[in-house]
Amino acid sequence: MLALTLAGALMALAPLASAQVKPSGPVWMPPPATEGLVAATSNSSGPNKQWTTALGNALYFYDAQRSGNLSLGTYGNRVPWRNTTLLNDGSDWGLDLSGGFHDAGDYIKCTFPFGFTMFALSWGALSFGPGFDASNQTPYMDATLRWGFDWLIKAHPSNDTLFVQVGNTTLDNNYWGGDLHIPEPRPAFPVNRTHPGTDVWTSTAAAFAMGAMAYDGGLWNTSKSALAPTSLKDANYSATLLQHAKTLYEVANTTTKANFFASIPEVGEAYVSYGWNDTMATAALALAAATNDSAYYLDAYNTYVEYNMTAYRGSWCWEGRIPALYVLFVEVATARPNLAAGAGLANNLTGWQTEAEAYFDYIVAGNNGAGGLTPPHQLPGGTTPAGLVYYSPYSDNNTLQPVIALVHLLFRYAPLASSTSKAATYLAFANSQLDYILGKNPMKRVYMVGLHPNSLQNPSSAPASGGQDVLDVRNDPKTEAYVIYGAIPGGPLRSDKFWDFRDDWVETEPALDYSSSFPAIAAYKIATGADDPYYVHLEAGTAVNPKGVPCDNALPCEPKKKLKGGAIAGIVVGSVVGAALIGAVAWLIIRRRRASGYDESPAVTK
Repeated sequence: MLALTLAGALMALAPLASAQVKPSGPVWMPPPATEGLVAATSNSSGPNKQWTTALGNALYFYDAQRSGNLSLGTYGNRVPWRNTTLLNDGSDWGLDLSGGFHDAGDYIKCTFPFGFTMFALSWGALSFGPGFDASNQTPYMDATLRWGFDWLIKAHPSNDTLFVQVGNTTLDNNYWGGDLHIPEPRPAFPVNRTHPGTDVWTSTAAAFAMGAMAYDGGLWNTSKSALAPTSLKDANYSATLLQHAKTLYEVANTTTKANFFASIPEVGEAYVSYGWNDTMATAALALAAATNDSAYYLDAYNTYVEYNMTAYRGSWCWEGRIPALYVLFVEVATARPNLAAGAGLANNLTGWQTEAEAYFDYIVAGNNGAGGLTPPHQLPGGTTPAGLVYYSPYSDNNTLQPVIALVHLLFRYAPLASSTSKAATYLAFANSQLDYILGKNPMKRVYMVGLHPNSLQNPSSAPASGGQDVLDVRNDPKTEAYVIYGAIPGGPLRSDKFWDFRDDWVETEPALDYSSSFPAIAAYKIATGADDPYYVHLEAGTAVNPKGVPCDNALPCEPKKKLKGGAIAGIVVGSVVGAALIGAVAWLIIRRRRASGYDESPAVTK
């Protein structure tokens, strides 16, 4: 049984929800996909209806991913095909770990990537508030944030204890079906001082700190930006989140450094972290911004210098946090210039702009489809033939997440750029990437479920599919039973081709982190009065269905080769052995392995 400290027990009390923002009218529901054919710019005086739908759908996706008692909250369950489930999570420790969100197309709950998700969502609420408010989506952003943070609060029941996963990865991967018959028991796995997890402690601390800022009443102001926080204001909730952030950061700094996977290998290989320095620096800088305490700023700066985080060129993702760190340093230098001085450092805004712009310039100028540049610590990337940024090899298992995250960073940074020409370049590039995602691509696909008739139709989502047969995920049923509006899939392959196959998790499985930056992007578009999304220009039924097979990590294939005479005899023997193996393995496991196989942190952190 887990022993709780008195302070920890108080921190684990029922979350504060009295100040939750309530919808001002009927509960918002996604419109039919055919509405994506209707241009809204020319006949609307309010917020753009298409971007409002994109924002609303993006937040609806998180409702569809909820776990636990779905009747809770200010508007209950607005996803009619989802059910209250998994109320026994945490019972093996005598705790209530129900709630939170299912990670992707399955039912496990994973804290490390979820910290990335909550950080990105909170950062969007902090900076693009007018878009949420104007579109009346603030109540749903509030509900999403609270549903996530309420669970993280429960997952942090004492100072050093943080639960990093709920659910058995192997058992979950072998199940394909609805949410009423999810296999149990579902073990919960904690890190603590005996089994440390520096990466997950600091990832979660960064999320809590950013969440605290989102709820602190709008004290953050980057001055050069016309954007502002949402109308979310809950001082008590903000203080609760901030206390969790401080505690987790303190534990990480006073405990032997280790990655959570090394401490508890039982969690499996769904998410494997190989570094903690980027999460440590991000947590310190977020805490500096949230507390206005220069000691945290000095920690962030020293970690950045000690581990040589300059010249990073990888993606912003659950395994690589440094690009966000560059942008956050610029924001802090703008909004909290006193922090550097209090740490005995110069408030080097120009220096941080140089660091951030070196990162963005590499992507904008170097990703030309020919492999781009190859600076230190970065494998060649480039773009797909049609121009989608491609971070090799991370993008091999999901092309869209790092691009959506990049667009978020570019929209955030442009108002703070060192020149108007830089700002214009970054915005133009971000819009080109966003256009690709929303239909301006060779497949004429809209890579958000339910947004347009050309949206993908078969996301790899166990609850949404309505299927039961793990041996025939693609065809059982022929048509997806439910529309999981707002889900963003892994995306097309490097060839720009996209197969809308339910069993191809690389291309069609959605996940919490894939969507985490899209609410900020849509809110930015609303706040800045942008024109319609690209997809209104697409005709229904024009999406391209390529021939052949994907040949990716979900559905691998090998090119056929002509066999010479001596090899044919070997094939006969091999066929006998193969038949025996097929008999032993009578079912197919359909699931992704999210680990990319390499560390996106700088090489010195290994």
